[in-house]
Amino acid sequence: MLKRIPIFLLILSSFYTLAQKQYNVLDWKADVSLNIYLVQQMRKQYEKRNADFSKALKTKAQTLAYIERVKQEAKNLFRKLPQKATLNAQITGAIAQDGYKIEKIIYQSFQDHHVTANLYVPNAKGKLPAVLLFCGHEDVSKATESYQKTAILLAKNGFVVFVIDPISQSERVQLTDANGKSLTRGSTTEHTLLNLSSNLLGTSVAAYELFDNQCGLDYLLTRKEVDTSKIACVGNSGGGMQTIYFAAIDSRVKAIVPCSYLASRENTLATTGAADGCAQIPNEGAQHLEMSDYLIAAAPKPTLVLAGRYDFIDYNGTLQSFNDLKKVYASLGHPEKLSLFTFDDGHGISKPKREKAVQWLRKWFYNDDRVIVEPELVALTDMGLFSSAKQKVSLSFPEEVTVQNKNELLYEQYAETRKAFAKLGEIQRKKAIQNLLSINLNSRKPNVEKAGEVQVKGLSFEKLIIRKDDEIPLPALIAYPKTKVKNVVIWLSDEGKSKLIDSVDVSDENTAYIFADLRGTGETMDKTEMNDPKYFSKDYRNAMLALHIGEPLIGQRAEDIATLLDFISGNQQLSGAVIEVNTKGNVGVAALHAAFFTPEINKLHLYQCLESYQQILKQPLVKDRYGLVVNSILEYYDIPDMVSWIKSTEISFHK
Repeated sequence: MLKRIPIFLLILSSFYTLAQKQYNVLDWKADVSLNIYLVQQMRKQYEKRNADFSKALKTKAQTLAYIERVKQEAKNLFRKLPQKATLNAQITGAIAQDGYKIEKIIYQSFQDHHVTANLYVPNAKGKLPAVLLFCGHEDVSKATESYQKTAILLAKNGFVVFVIDPISQSERVQLTDANGKSLTRGSTTEHTLLNLSSNLLGTSVAAYELFDNQCGLDYLLTRKEVDTSKIACVGNSGGGMQTIYFAAIDSRVKAIVPCSYLASRENTLATTGAADGCAQIPNEGAQHLEMSDYLIAAAPKPTLVLAGRYDFIDYNGTLQSFNDLKKVYASLGHPEKLSLFTFDDGHGISKPKREKAVQWLRKWFYNDDRVIVEPELVALTDMGLFSSAKQKVSLSFPEEVTVQNKNELLYEQYAETRKAFAKLGEIQRKKAIQNLLSINLNSRKPNVEKAGEVQVKGLSFEKLIIRKDDEIPLPALIAYPKTKVKNVVIWLSDEGKSKLIDSVDVSDENTAYIFADLRGTGETMDKTEMNDPKYFSKDYRNAMLALHIGEPLIGQRAEDIATLLDFISGNQQLSGAVIEVNTKGNVGVAALHAAFFTPEINKLHLYQCLESYQQILKQPLVKDRYGLVVNSILEYYDIPDMVSWIKSTEISFHK
């Protein structure tokens, strides 16, 4: 009997799947529709970028103008950095080594937010060139063997090296329990969840990391051992992305060596999709910024790109971005200041790459281009390199302000800006929100195609494909009553109509019922396997791509609802009826925005819907919320504000 139960469950599951498929409308593999649409929009943005780039290469003056433009665009993306606090730097220990020493450092970036680091100081007299070394996503961060060996090799060749722990790694985990234990599966997850919250406030994890690194440079420049005119930054993997961003923003750096990260934004987002949150900033595509543009912003500073031919970071994208750089450096008359070193290995700053990085920096800071050979180097344990008293800043500093705490404080600080925004006239508010969400609400008559029928609870539902030019087709089911239509009831769900329709009462004799799948839900929901579970969001790749091009999913889905309303107004059987919209899940936030812009919605019932974005700031570990993100929304309004502005619709929230 026990052996038959799994077979029974399998049959039941298959029956359930078939039952759901009968409600499908689209006759193609629709689960890729949203991603294809987003990629197409992104391609248009980068076509414009590439055309502008080609024009910029015609003369040196045009190239310099292009550099200034991308530099300013990059600064705009990082414009919301915290206020610097007094560094209050502490040396908590020192380890004497062969030819150098390692100092354990803690400094403060913003108030009560501490950064742990190691400083490698050669046993030499006089002022020396210095290197900021930015770490990738390894949990032990600065204690990672390859980073220790990079720092040691640099120190043995005459460089002061400052190795900084990024947030979410080693001693700087932000989301912890009372004992300092991480609440997530690792740094990439924590980066992504913190980035989600940060984006709502107009900032990012990339911005927090850059800020910590800038404060680290502030500290480095106070050291008597450092020649302040000779500063380089080197970074691997996620640290490579930190290096690329840093190059564009901080002019104090004079040489740049990114390893295992430079690629093509366009190619990566069109194929493998977005990586974790520390490497993504909303509106990069909308501002026509390719990854190479951040390094172009620093041209013609000496730049060495390190790459592995078999890296999971797209090597063709590396070559494409490097080719951009080659053209810029040639236009500026300094091709000798740019180089690419590729080794036949994979991801990481391996021995050959370390040797080449040190050789490159000695060439420019010591006028010495001799070949560097790395001797046998011995790395220490992570315990030996910890800077904080209790190995975690959250435990070592009782008043520690984490990134989560900082975001909650920003929410409170923005209360006044939200009040000021609320005092604007209705037309001004609508225009501002329309721009924020990149919504096109110009009423256009949709094209409607009938694609069959399906019986539900004795009602005959027509299958409809509702189309507008250059938008994703909207699959819907509609049942008309036999009598005059007095009410139109629309049902929308995060999971889609197929998982909803059998549980809804459709018995009112004067009501037409519509079940529809907004883009990215139901039939057009992205495949599970295309979204790494470590990012805690089943629509991660599409949500991130939407933010990249400046068209958040909330706005796109609000447009889909507007399309449904246009369909209703153009349908003689439905026109003039009372319209009620019911939502299950966070599509309700899109429905709220639709109600704000379109007074045709008379009643709006929101089931299991987010009631305030503050909930995300306070509960960052909840899954499936990236589709709710609108960059900077909390500078302008929160969900309760929007509810208060909607006067023509009866709104109710339900658990």
